[in-house]
Amino acid sequence: MKRIAALSALALLGPAAGAQAKIIEIGQTTDAATPSCPHTCNAVSRTTGYQAKVGVKRGLFVVPQDGRIVAWTVQLAKPGPSQIKFFQQNLGGEASAGISLLQPGTRLFSRTVTSSPVVKLTPYFGQTVQFALDRSLVAKKGEVVALNVPTWAPALAVGLGSDTSWRASRPSSGCRDTQTQTAQQNGQNTQYRCLYRTARLLYSATLVTDPGTGV
Repeated sequence: MKRIAALSALALLGPAAGAQAKIIEIGQTTDAATPSCPHTCNAVSRTTGYQAKVGVKRGLFVVPQDGRIVAWTVQLAKPGPSQIKFFQQNLGGEASAGISLLQPGTRLFSRTVTSSPVVKLTPYFGQTVQFALDRSLVAKKGEVVALNVPTWAPALAVGLGSDTSWRASRPSSGCRDTQTQTAQQNGQNTQYRCLYRTARLLYSATLVTDPGTGV
């Protein structure tokens, strides 16, 4: 995992924040999972999604305290050349992703509050890579960290237990439609109606809490 860039981002917060703040990896769990590809290759495509549950664990991607997201991490499979060509031709081009912060509402509605830049993922296939943010994202307690994928990303583990699931920003009538663009932009408010069981999005985010907000 590439940690050097993330440490540089933390240093930019200054000594006062470093002396009192906590560093929390949102979404981190000891339950290991392996991304699919190249055998049976599945990818997240053209949507914004968040992990709803991993086994008995819920709320893994809920921001626990006010702070700033300074980096995010994604675990990527290594698809083969023919698989890459298929995804690029059908899902808008080169693999890419970022993260977004969602403000949850009622009836599975969530509003996209802010997003990181989208980065190209192809150079990192087969790796777990961490991206430091040049500008950290202000995060409020209770917001949800989501993976934002305007094209496709081989960051999906499948064949897991039925107690593991993730949600996507797709209407209930379009859960099988993986090609229509549903990746959310800042300010958009949409229902995350599609629940995909036995699958897991392989990402996390690094939160530096605000001084004085601990419990």
